[in-house]
Amino acid sequence: MPIKHSGLDRFLLALNAILLTLAVLIVVLPLLYIVVASFMDPSVLLSRGLSFKVSDWTLDGYQKILSNPAMVRGFGNAVLYSISFSFITVIVSVFAGYALSDERLKGRRFFMTLFLITLFFGGGLIPTYLLVKNLGLLDTIWAIIIPGAVNVWNIILSRTFFKGVPNELKEAANVDGASEMKIFFQIVLPLSKPIIFVLALYAFVGQWNSYFDAMIYLDNPNLHPLQLVLRSILIQNQVDPGMISDQLAMAEMKRLSEIIKYAAIVISSLPLVIMYPFFQKYFEKGVMVGSLK
Repeated sequence: MPIKHSGLDRFLLALNAILLTLAVLIVVLPLLYIVVASFMDPSVLLSRGLSFKVSDWTLDGYQKILSNPAMVRGFGNAVLYSISFSFITVIVSVFAGYALSDERLKGRRFFMTLFLITLFFGGGLIPTYLLVKNLGLLDTIWAIIIPGAVNVWNIILSRTFFKGVPNELKEAANVDGASEMKIFFQIVLPLSKPIIFVLALYAFVGQWNSYFDAMIYLDNPNLHPLQLVLRSILIQNQVDPGMISDQLAMAEMKRLSEIIKYAAIVISSLPLVIMYPFFQKYFEKGVMVGSLK
Protein backbone atom coordinates (compact mmCIF):
# COMPACT_ATOMS: atom_id res chain seq x y z
CA MET A 1 0.00 0.00 0.00
CA PRO A 2 1.56 3.32 -1.06
CA ILE A 3 2.33 5.83 1.66
CA LYS A 4 0.54 9.15 1.35
CA HIS A 5 2.74 12.12 2.15
CA SER A 6 1.47 15.50 3.25
CA GLY A 7 2.60 18.70 1.60
CA LEU A 8 5.18 19.31 4.33
CA ASP A 9 6.52 15.75 3.96
CA ARG A 10 6.94 16.16 0.20
CA PHE A 11 8.72 19.47 0.73
CA LEU A 12 11.12 17.94 3.25
CA LEU A 13 11.80 14.94 0.99
CA ALA A 14 12.51 17.24 -1.95
CA LEU A 15 14.77 19.43 0.21
CA ASN A 16 16.59 16.34 1.45
CA ALA A 17 17.13 15.13 -2.12
CA ILE A 18 18.49 18.55 -3.16
CA LEU A 19 20.89 18.72 -0.20
CA LEU A 20 22.14 15.17 -0.79
CA THR A 21 22.65 15.92 -4.47
CA LEU A 22 24.67 19.02 -3.61
CA ALA A 23 26.73 17.04 -1.09
CA VAL A 24 27.50 14.39 -3.73
CA LEU A 25 28.46 17.05 -6.28
CA ILE A 26 30.74 18.78 -3.76
CA VAL A 27 32.59 15.49 -3.26
CA VAL A 28 32.51 14.09 -6.80
CA LEU A 29 33.31 17.17 -8.90
CA PRO A 30 36.76 17.90 -7.35
CA LEU A 31 37.64 14.20 -7.64
CA LEU A 32 36.54 14.14 -11.27
CA TYR A 33 38.57 17.27 -11.97
CA ILE A 34 41.72 15.77 -10.43
CA VAL A 35 41.36 12.46 -12.30
CA VAL A 36 40.73 14.08 -15.69
CA ALA A 37 43.42 16.73 -15.13
CA SER A 38 45.99 14.01 -14.37
CA PHE A 39 45.56 12.72 -17.94
CA MET A 40 45.46 16.13 -19.62
CA ASP A 41 48.12 17.64 -21.81
CA PRO A 42 49.57 20.41 -19.61
CA SER A 43 49.37 23.07 -22.32
CA VAL A 44 45.69 22.28 -22.98
CA LEU A 45 44.91 22.18 -19.27
CA LEU A 46 46.48 25.59 -18.60
CA SER A 47 45.03 27.26 -21.69
CA ARG A 48 41.53 25.77 -22.07
CA GLY A 49 40.90 23.82 -18.87
CA LEU A 50 39.47 20.32 -18.80
CA SER A 51 38.89 18.49 -22.04
CA PHE A 52 37.31 15.09 -22.55
CA LYS A 53 38.87 14.62 -26.00
CA VAL A 54 41.26 11.70 -26.04
CA SER A 55 43.56 13.66 -28.35
CA ASP A 56 44.11 16.19 -25.55
CA TRP A 57 45.16 13.53 -23.06
CA THR A 58 48.61 12.25 -22.22
CA LEU A 59 50.26 9.82 -19.80
CA ASP A 60 53.35 11.97 -19.27
CA GLY A 61 52.45 12.74 -15.65
CA TYR A 62 52.13 9.06 -14.72
CA GLN A 63 55.26 8.15 -16.68
CA LYS A 64 57.31 10.77 -14.84
CA ILE A 65 56.02 9.60 -11.45
CA LEU A 66 56.50 5.89 -12.10
CA SER A 67 60.00 6.50 -13.40
CA ASN A 68 60.97 8.62 -10.39
CA PRO A 69 62.80 6.65 -7.65
CA ALA A 70 61.58 8.92 -4.84
CA MET A 71 57.91 8.35 -5.68
CA VAL A 72 58.30 4.59 -6.13
CA ARG A 73 60.33 4.27 -2.93
CA GLY A 74 57.84 6.47 -1.06
CA PHE A 75 54.94 4.33 -2.23
CA GLY A 76 56.69 1.17 -1.05
CA ASN A 77 57.51 2.77 2.31
CA ALA A 78 53.91 3.92 2.77
CA VAL A 79 52.61 0.41 2.08
CA LEU A 80 55.14 -1.10 4.51
CA TYR A 81 54.35 1.40 7.28
CA SER A 82 50.58 1.12 6.85
CA ILE A 83 50.45 -2.68 6.79
CA SER A 84 52.87 -3.05 9.72
CA PHE A 85 51.08 -0.40 11.74
CA SER A 86 47.68 -2.00 11.06
CA PHE A 87 48.95 -5.46 12.03
CA ILE A 88 50.40 -4.29 15.36
CA THR A 89 47.41 -2.07 16.15
CA VAL A 90 44.91 -4.87 15.51
CA ILE A 91 46.84 -7.32 17.71
CA VAL A 92 47.13 -4.86 20.60
CA SER A 93 43.51 -3.69 20.32
CA VAL A 94 42.01 -7.18 20.08
CA PHE A 95 43.95 -8.64 22.97
CA ALA A 96 43.40 -5.61 25.21
CA GLY A 97 39.73 -5.36 24.27
CA TYR A 98 39.09 -9.03 24.95
CA ALA A 99 40.78 -8.88 28.35
CA LEU A 100 38.90 -5.72 29.37
CA SER A 101 35.57 -7.20 28.27
CA ASP A 102 35.90 -10.09 30.73
CA GLU A 103 34.29 -9.26 34.08
CA ARG A 104 36.57 -11.76 35.80
CA LEU A 105 39.59 -9.52 35.18
CA LYS A 106 40.53 -7.87 38.45
CA GLY A 107 41.20 -4.15 38.21
CA ARG A 108 39.70 -3.84 34.75
CA ARG A 109 37.94 -0.60 35.72
CA PHE A 110 41.24 0.82 36.89
CA PHE A 111 42.97 -0.09 33.63
CA MET A 112 40.06 1.27 31.61
CA THR A 113 40.24 4.55 33.51
CA LEU A 114 43.94 4.84 32.72
CA PHE A 115 43.20 4.29 29.04
CA LEU A 116 40.41 6.86 29.05
CA ILE A 117 42.61 9.51 30.66
CA THR A 118 44.92 9.37 27.65
CA LEU A 119 42.01 10.38 25.42
CA PHE A 120 41.85 13.76 27.15
CA PHE A 121 45.43 14.36 28.25
CA GLY A 122 48.67 13.82 26.34
CA GLY A 123 52.32 14.49 26.91
CA GLY A 124 52.65 16.82 23.93
CA LEU A 125 54.94 16.88 20.93
CA ILE A 126 58.23 17.72 22.65
CA PRO A 127 58.05 15.01 25.38
CA THR A 128 56.97 12.49 22.77
CA TYR A 129 59.87 13.42 20.52
CA LEU A 130 62.34 13.16 23.43
CA LEU A 131 60.93 9.76 24.34
CA VAL A 132 61.30 8.48 20.78
CA LYS A 133 64.83 9.91 20.66
CA ASN A 134 65.89 8.36 24.00
CA LEU A 135 64.55 4.99 22.86
CA GLY A 136 66.81 5.18 19.82
CA LEU A 137 63.94 5.07 17.36
CA LEU A 138 64.76 8.22 15.39
CA ASP A 139 65.33 7.64 11.68
CA THR A 140 63.92 4.10 11.87
CA ILE A 141 60.61 2.65 10.71
CA TRP A 142 59.74 1.93 14.36
CA ALA A 143 59.40 5.66 15.03
CA ILE A 144 56.41 5.59 12.66
CA ILE A 145 54.89 2.29 13.75
CA ILE A 146 55.28 1.97 17.52
CA PRO A 147 54.26 5.34 19.10
CA GLY A 148 50.69 5.26 17.81
CA ALA A 149 50.13 1.51 17.81
CA VAL A 150 48.12 1.58 21.07
CA ASN A 151 44.92 3.35 20.13
CA VAL A 152 42.45 3.71 23.00
CA TRP A 153 39.47 4.24 20.72
CA ASN A 154 40.21 0.99 18.90
CA ILE A 155 40.52 -0.80 22.23
CA ILE A 156 37.11 0.54 23.27
CA LEU A 157 35.59 -0.62 19.98
CA SER A 158 37.00 -4.13 20.34
CA ARG A 159 35.99 -4.27 24.03
CA THR A 160 32.43 -3.33 23.08
CA PHE A 161 32.36 -5.97 20.36
CA PHE A 162 33.63 -8.74 22.63
CA LYS A 163 31.01 -7.86 25.23
CA GLY A 164 28.41 -8.83 22.62
CA VAL A 165 29.84 -12.34 22.16
CA PRO A 166 27.46 -14.78 23.95
CA ASN A 167 28.89 -16.09 27.22
CA GLU A 168 27.19 -19.43 26.52
CA LEU A 169 29.83 -20.19 23.91
CA LYS A 170 32.65 -19.65 26.39
CA GLU A 171 30.87 -21.61 29.12
CA ALA A 172 30.27 -24.55 26.79
CA ALA A 173 33.94 -24.55 25.82
CA ASN A 174 34.94 -24.43 29.50
CA VAL A 175 32.76 -27.45 30.19
CA ASP A 176 34.61 -29.29 27.42
CA GLY A 177 37.91 -28.44 29.10
CA ALA A 178 39.11 -25.74 26.71
CA SER A 179 41.68 -23.30 28.04
CA GLU A 180 41.23 -19.53 27.87
CA MET A 181 43.68 -19.23 24.97
CA LYS A 182 41.92 -22.00 23.06
CA ILE A 183 38.56 -20.31 23.61
CA PHE A 184 39.93 -17.05 22.29
CA PHE A 185 41.72 -18.39 19.21
CA GLN A 186 39.28 -21.12 18.17
CA ILE A 187 35.89 -19.68 19.20
CA VAL A 188 36.00 -15.94 19.79
CA LEU A 189 38.52 -14.88 17.14
CA PRO A 190 36.73 -16.54 14.18
CA LEU A 191 33.60 -14.59 15.19
CA SER A 192 35.55 -11.34 15.32
CA LYS A 193 36.19 -10.78 11.63
CA PRO A 194 34.00 -7.64 11.48
CA ILE A 195 35.86 -5.82 14.24
CA ILE A 196 39.26 -7.01 12.99
CA PHE A 197 38.59 -5.69 9.49
CA VAL A 198 37.24 -2.42 10.87
CA LEU A 199 40.26 -1.87 13.12
CA ALA A 200 42.61 -2.74 10.27
CA LEU A 201 40.83 -0.30 7.97
CA TYR A 202 40.91 2.51 10.53
CA ALA A 203 44.60 1.94 11.22
CA PHE A 204 45.58 1.59 7.55
CA VAL A 205 43.74 4.72 6.43
CA GLY A 206 45.07 6.76 9.35
CA GLN A 207 48.67 5.71 8.74
CA TRP A 208 48.38 6.00 4.96
CA ASN A 209 47.22 9.62 5.22
CA SER A 210 49.79 10.55 7.87
CA TYR A 211 52.93 12.51 7.06
CA PHE A 212 53.56 14.55 10.23
CA ASP A 213 55.28 11.76 12.21
CA ALA A 214 57.55 10.99 9.27
CA MET A 215 58.38 14.67 8.89
CA ILE A 216 59.35 14.88 12.58
CA TYR A 217 61.15 11.56 13.12
CA LEU A 218 62.71 10.70 9.76
CA ASP A 219 65.68 12.56 8.28
CA ASN A 220 66.73 9.86 5.83
CA PRO A 221 64.91 10.54 2.52
CA ASN A 222 65.07 6.82 1.70
CA LEU A 223 62.64 6.21 4.59
CA HIS A 224 60.15 8.92 3.64
CA PRO A 225 56.63 7.64 2.88
CA LEU A 226 54.68 8.67 -0.18
CA GLN A 227 52.71 11.27 1.76
CA LEU A 228 55.85 13.21 2.62
CA VAL A 229 56.99 13.14 -1.00
CA LEU A 230 53.52 14.19 -2.09
CA ARG A 231 53.54 17.03 0.46
CA SER A 232 56.71 18.47 -1.02
CA ILE A 233 55.06 18.40 -4.45
CA LEU A 234 51.69 19.85 -3.46
CA ILE A 235 52.38 22.23 -0.57
CA GLN A 236 55.97 23.29 -1.11
CA ASN A 237 55.46 23.24 -4.90
CA GLN A 238 58.68 21.29 -5.40
CA VAL A 239 58.92 18.72 -8.15
CA ASP A 240 61.92 16.42 -8.15
CA PRO A 241 64.22 17.44 -11.03
CA GLY A 242 64.53 13.75 -11.88
CA MET A 243 60.93 13.80 -13.05
CA ILE A 244 61.75 16.38 -15.71
CA SER A 245 64.69 16.18 -18.09
CA ASP A 246 67.32 18.91 -18.10
CA GLN A 247 66.56 19.83 -21.70
CA LEU A 248 63.11 21.16 -20.92
CA ALA A 249 62.67 24.89 -20.61
CA MET A 250 61.47 26.44 -17.37
CA ALA A 251 58.00 27.12 -18.80
CA GLU A 252 57.64 23.51 -19.89
CA MET A 253 58.82 22.39 -16.47
CA LYS A 254 56.11 24.45 -14.81
CA ARG A 255 53.41 23.12 -17.13
CA LEU A 256 54.46 19.51 -16.63
CA SER A 257 54.60 19.96 -12.85
CA GLU A 258 50.85 20.62 -12.85
CA ILE A 259 49.85 17.21 -14.18
CA ILE A 260 52.50 15.54 -12.02
CA LYS A 261 50.69 16.92 -8.96
CA TYR A 262 47.33 15.56 -10.09
CA ALA A 263 48.78 12.20 -11.09
CA ALA A 264 50.51 11.92 -7.70
CA ILE A 265 47.19 12.52 -5.92
CA VAL A 266 45.47 9.82 -7.99
CA ILE A 267 48.21 7.25 -7.39
CA SER A 268 48.32 7.97 -3.65
CA SER A 269 44.54 7.45 -3.41
CA LEU A 270 44.39 4.15 -5.31
CA PRO A 271 45.00 1.78 -2.33
CA LEU A 272 42.15 3.33 -0.33
CA VAL A 273 39.80 3.33 -3.32
CA ILE A 274 40.55 -0.36 -3.90
CA MET A 275 40.16 -1.30 -0.23
CA TYR A 276 36.87 0.39 0.61
CA PRO A 277 34.52 -1.78 -1.52
CA PHE A 278 35.83 -4.94 0.16
CA PHE A 279 35.72 -3.48 3.68
CA GLN A 280 32.43 -1.61 3.34
CA LYS A 281 30.17 -4.18 5.02
CA TYR A 282 32.56 -4.58 7.94
CA PHE A 283 32.98 -0.80 8.18
CA GLU A 284 29.21 -0.38 8.66
CA LYS A 285 29.18 -2.99 11.44
CA GLY A 286 32.06 -1.24 13.17
CA VAL A 287 30.24 2.08 13.08
CA MET A 288 27.19 0.44 14.64
CA VAL A 289 29.32 -1.10 17.40
CA GLY A 290 30.70 2.32 18.29
CA SER A 291 27.30 4.03 18.21
CA LEU A 292 25.10 1.51 20.05
CA LYS A 293 27.27 0.71 23.04
